[in-house]
Amino acid sequence: MTTTADGPKALPLLFLGQNTDPHSERGVECPGALPPASDPDLVERALKAKAALGDQVFVLGHHYQRDEVIQFADVTGDSFKLARDAAARPDAPYIVFCGVHFMAESADILTNDQQTVILPDLAAGCSMADMARIQQVEAAWEALADAGVAEVTVPVTYMNSSADIKAFCGRNGGAVCTSSNADTALEWAFEQGEKVLFLPDQHLGRNTAVLKLGLSLHDCVVYDPHKPGGGLTREQLAAAKMILWRGHCSVHGRFTAASVDDVRARIPGVNVIVHPECRHEVVTKADLVGSTEYIIDTLAKAEPGTSWAVGTELNLVQRLAKQHTDKSIVFLDKAVCYCATMNRIDLPHFVWALENLVAGHVVNPIKVDADTEKYAKLALDRMLALPGKTARD
Repeated sequence: MTTTADGPKALPLLFLGQNTDPHSERGVECPGALPPASDPDLVERALKAKAALGDQVFVLGHHYQRDEVIQFADVTGDSFKLARDAAARPDAPYIVFCGVHFMAESADILTNDQQTVILPDLAAGCSMADMARIQQVEAAWEALADAGVAEVTVPVTYMNSSADIKAFCGRNGGAVCTSSNADTALEWAFEQGEKVLFLPDQHLGRNTAVLKLGLSLHDCVVYDPHKPGGGLTREQLAAAKMILWRGHCSVHGRFTAASVDDVRARIPGVNVIVHPECRHEVVTKADLVGSTEYIIDTLAKAEPGTSWAVGTELNLVQRLAKQHTDKSIVFLDKAVCYCATMNRIDLPHFVWALENLVAGHVVNPIKVDADTEKYAKLALDRMLALPGKTARD
């Protein structure tokens, strides 16, 4: 119940996939009815539709997807790997991306004009990506110009950002990075200028700058787009080397230093491995830090009988525990923490998208406009030209 000037007003109860409130939710319209989530024939319907489409469809499944969806993926991986996998299949006219919106945008940028990228649920966004809107970033750039530092600042955006933020970096001499090559991208950026504006994840930027490049925490400031001038003085901007956007991952940001202390107390000899999107105090307490693919590779190669506490999305941790029964693999925190937006890609939405394709209807196509695509691809190409590590999330 909510109270208005006219008295109490009941909020509508909305069922996922059946009802929407266009004033509060973005992109949740589904023309036609979704199959009910309890439909016992959903798996058979998905198999039938996928078989009917054959080579016309290529299904991408991000590591954080729920098992009921990931079972239908032709390839699995992190967001950038999946986008490149799609580009490597130019003969597949339809790419069904079981991930979130910015990932589907990257796939559209890297695939050819004859391919259509489909996101089964347009409401599958990314809270981190949404923390950096293009209008906010352009205003921040103006604030840096007013402070006299924009000309010596290179913008670098994490892969987990919208296409227009990637394009902003492309237009302004910057690049994209992933969690596995962020150090290489930052080294490149500091060769181009004196400062870096790092978008949108402050934790990845801080952890990379301090733990990989040897900068200090004092070299980093946080730009808050909701405060005038980012909440920073001209002197702070002039002194900083890393200007970190005030953004974070809603999943990885939940882990705390206390989570690490608690799991060590409960499981003697446990190895703690976390994603670099975690807070700095969590990363410094962990034994190992790395990208999603790094975590997967490390656990696959770990000695039988070893114990691991993993600080990343719960769907993946549970899948790894099932795959490696010779090891003890647990979630780092006691609280359940799925990626809420990633989990919006469920079996009903997946079946709905495939069955519409079988019927000749394309639903939820993701298309990046030509100008944004041009400059976003420029930023991606700068990343791909970096020496050393393979780009992985």
